[in-house]
Order: sequence, then C-alpha cells, then structure tokens
Amino acid sequence: MKKKVLRYLKHVIITLTVLAIIAISFGLYHGASASYAHNPSRLAFDGEGPYVFYKNDTVVDVNYIRGNKEEGFYLDQTEYTTHASIAAKCFFALDSTRFDFVIKSNFKTPKTSYNDKNKILAVSDIESGYKAFRDFLINNQVIDRNLNWTFDQGHLVLVGDFVDRGFSTTQVIWFIYKLEQEAQNHGGQVHFIIGNHELKNMYGDHQAASLKYTFVASILGKTQSNLYDSNSLLGKWLSSKNAIESINGTLFAHGGLHPDVSNIDMSLEEINGLIRSNYYTAPYPKPNESDSDLLLSSKTGICWYRGYFKDDLTQEEIDKPLLKFKAKAIVVGHTVQSKIKSFYNGKVIGIDVRHPKDYHKNWPNKKSEGLLIQGGNYFRVFNDGSQEAL
Repeated sequence: MKKKVLRYLKHVIITLTVLAIIAISFGLYHGASASYAHNPSRLAFDGEGPYVFYKNDTVVDVNYIRGNKEEGFYLDQTEYTTHASIAAKCFFALDSTRFDFVIKSNFKTPKTSYNDKNKILAVSDIESGYKAFRDFLINNQVIDRNLNWTFDQGHLVLVGDFVDRGFSTTQVIWFIYKLEQEAQNHGGQVHFIIGNHELKNMYGDHQAASLKYTFVASILGKTQSNLYDSNSLLGKWLSSKNAIESINGTLFAHGGLHPDVSNIDMSLEEINGLIRSNYYTAPYPKPNESDSDLLLSSKTGICWYRGYFKDDLTQEEIDKPLLKFKAKAIVVGHTVQSKIKSFYNGKVIGIDVRHPKDYHKNWPNKKSEGLLIQGGNYFRVFNDGSQEAL
C-alpha cells in the first residue's frame, strides 16, 4: 500500500512539473516575466517635476514637488511669461541624478517627410523607462555620459509609447524635449512619433499609468487628465507631433497602415493633420467606418493597428500602402517582438521589444534593442552598442 501511494505521488509530482514547465514556456514565448526587487525610491516625490501649466495666454506656472510623506508635500512654484526661456532641471530619484534643459513655449509642427543621407536610429515602447532609454543612447553614441547630443546630423526616431507602465514618465518626456533642442542645434533631428499611450494620456485614459501620477496630480491640485491636456505645456508640445513620418524612404508609425489606407485620397501631411486634430478625442471604433475612422480608430488607426502581426495579410496588401507613399518599408512598434524582426520580405520591421524597467528587475532579464538604418542597410543595435545586420 505504501509503495502504491509513493508511486501515485511520484506520478502527480512529475505531471505537475511537466505542466509547470509547459506553462512557463508558454508564458515566456508570449513575453511574460516576473518582477522583483522593487526599489522604494519609485515613490519619492521630492524634486519631482517640472510640471508646467498655462495661467493665461502670457503666463505659465512652473511647479516642482518638494517634501516627503512624513513631513508633508508642498509646491515650489514660479511664474514666467510665455516668451521666457526658462532654465529647468529634472530629477531622477533612482540614482539621484539631474539633467538641465530650457523650457520654451513656442512649438512648431514637425515636417512629415525628410530626405537626406544621414543615419537613423529608431527605438520604440520605452514605457517610462528613463534609465534604460538614457543608457541605451549613451552606449550607442547618440549622447555622451553628460547627456549631450553626439549623433551629429542623425535622426533619432522614437516610435511611440514612451509613457505609462512605469515611474519615470515625466523624466522620459522632458529628456526627449531636451534632446530635441540639442539635436536641432547640431543639425540633427529627434522625431517623436505619437503612440496609442501618448494618445491615452492626452484624452484621459490613465488605466496603464502608474499610481504615482495620481498622487502627483493630487499634490499639484490637478486631475491626472490635466497633466497632458491642452492647458499643460507638455500636452501642447505632444499635440504638435506627428503620427507617421517618412525619413529617407522609410515610414515610421507606432501601429502601422491598414491595407485600406491605400484607397484614401490623402497625403501623409493631410493624414497627420487629421490625426493631430483628434488627439484629444477618444478613438473608439465606430460602425460603418469612414476614411477618418479608418485612420483614427483604436482598431485600424495608424497609432493602434496590429494587423501586420495579428491578421493573415497578403504581400500585396502590405505593398499597396507603401507604394502609395513611395516607401520601401515601414517601421512600427506597438506589438511586442522577442527581438527586432523584419516581416513580409523586409517591408515591415517590428521594433517593440521589452526594455528593462527603472525601479524593479525582471526574470527573464530584459535588454534594449533599436534599429539602425545606415547606407540603405538595416541593423539590430543592442544595449552594449554592438550591432548585427537585420
């Protein structure tokens, strides 16, 4: 009897072990991971900011949060005219570092198309990971260790979803703002392509945002939707950005182009204009879609589309929108890949990979990747600065 029980328990343990291995393997294949070692400084608010809001057409309030939970919080608030160049600092609690930049409130809408022979480095879906983003750019010689631009006249293309799911959204956004100014001073370009999570923050969907920003908004005397609305300086800046751009014959969009876009009588500039005018409108799918619904909806819209990876598309369906816009390929984020990959005979390149998080570790360990385009060739580039042909 004892032997039967032991034999039965042995079979149960073996069965459970096999099922556990299958479950873990399935989860790893689909990008699942376990987080651990959460750093308490993720909810340190002292020095958090700046948060800049328009008081009226001529005055802005620049706010930094000071204090702590034990002694209480208060705002360090200063008024400036909208014509001022405002010296600002952004604090990163994890390693107690800061970066300096200048706030200006005059924004220009970027061009939609660029044609030159300069190299391109594209990164996607950083998701509030300031340290991962910063270190990747340092190791790939886009910036030096003092965070100064060293990419000359190159294009740094940020393919959406640099916010949410982390504790460094403010740091990431101001860092992009700083790099944009520095790149222009050197003849380079930072292209911040709007993703669906930037859209969510603009129109008020904060489900994926860290709870930290609920606390931040409360301390500021605002709602979370105010942080990136049209009365905030960063909201106004974000709403000037494009949803799709063409750079040296390659398209960049967060989601992608539904095949039916090829039937729409609109240029890329007109498409960007339409989408920009709807940044503060929730893009839910509607029945009997019009051309505008096709470009805007959370199913087929350029910031949302997943059809390259979820639908059974033909090569012709991939090629038609590219031919319409005279592009050789499209680079997209939004849909997670195990590594940067090309699809459909190199016409679609997916660059959304899992990046490390600032305030916790993951198992399996995550490592950043980007896409380098140089001399008409495509390369995977890694967090240590190495690269391989795609």
